[in-house]
Amino acid sequence: MLLTIQPEELTEHWYNVFEQIEWTEVLLFLFYVACIFIARAVVLAISRRLSKKRMFRHIDSILRSLLNWATTYGILLFMIFYFSDSDWMFNRLFEFGNVEITAFLLILVILIVSLANRAAKIITRYILPNVYQRYHLDRGVSYTFDRMFHYTVMAIAILVSLTTVGLDLSALTVFAGVLGVGIGFGLQNIASNFISGIILLFERPIKVGDRVIIDDLIGDVEKISLRSTVIKTIHNEHVIVPNSYFLEEQVVNRSYGDPRMRLVVPIGVAYGTDAEKVKSVLLQAAQEEQQEGGVVLLDPEPFVNFSAFGESSLDFELMVWIANSNQVITTKSALNFRINRLFAEQNIEIPFPQRDLHIKSMPEIKGE
Repeated sequence: MLLTIQPEELTEHWYNVFEQIEWTEVLLFLFYVACIFIARAVVLAISRRLSKKRMFRHIDSILRSLLNWATTYGILLFMIFYFSDSDWMFNRLFEFGNVEITAFLLILVILIVSLANRAAKIITRYILPNVYQRYHLDRGVSYTFDRMFHYTVMAIAILVSLTTVGLDLSALTVFAGVLGVGIGFGLQNIASNFISGIILLFERPIKVGDRVIIDDLIGDVEKISLRSTVIKTIHNEHVIVPNSYFLEEQVVNRSYGDPRMRLVVPIGVAYGTDAEKVKSVLLQAAQEEQQEGGVVLLDPEPFVNFSAFGESSLDFELMVWIANSNQVITTKSALNFRINRLFAEQNIEIPFPQRDLHIKSMPEIKGE
């Protein structure tokens, strides 16, 4: 048993712990904490007023972040020093293995883990981006390094905090065994997504910033965590997809390897229209769009495909290559506008669907 306090002893033990607390000191400590929060609120109110001025526009967000950091860790450190002479601070709350867990050790663990988390976020936000920019790393590689750095720092912080309180890590083997059994029986899906997340971060079949298509949903990969991936669609909807889906199902990644993409614009014209004239107009539309937008590429050259003799039209396809797959919708719309204008100028008709109806007279019935 890791917890050595028996159930019948628990009530008496906690009663002794509370009896040792000097509540006058606790109330005075809470009064000091309240004063700290009041001072914080006053400073934030002043900073919000200053932020309305142009030269102090960014001071509110920066000061808010600094005050949150200073308030949280300042109160924890103040608590340690304020109650350093109190017996209850260092008396046993419970035992974990052979280690007596006290309030001081719990506060120390919280400090170590939270400081490590804060330090990891500061480094990944303000220091590592300069390194990525210097070595010209893309957004996906940068995100992978950020995640792995954060997970590594947090794992080290947890190990350091456990060893700081004197906990023998071999005592956790019981939990490891239970966790292994749980993964084997009840957590197969979670374990699969966890392993898939690691594979996605290192193998990188998809990465942050890629444009993907999942079940007719088009969106950009916004975040890859160890369990799931967040896809932000072109309609600003966020779809949470389990990581195992990307390894088990077919996913279209438009940004994988080469960002270029071939765009096909179908168009139909009336029967009797000069096909060569249609071809030249479509190529003219592609060239004009390239000169104006720059997304359409001339290498490979645009191509007009006479695809079929349709039921009511001659069917063509304008095939162009674009430099960025994220511009598919806007480029196709721009080409359609341009083709419609050029067809109107050249008197090229786009027909309505039509059907020929043949009425066959019925034979006369004898005797009528």
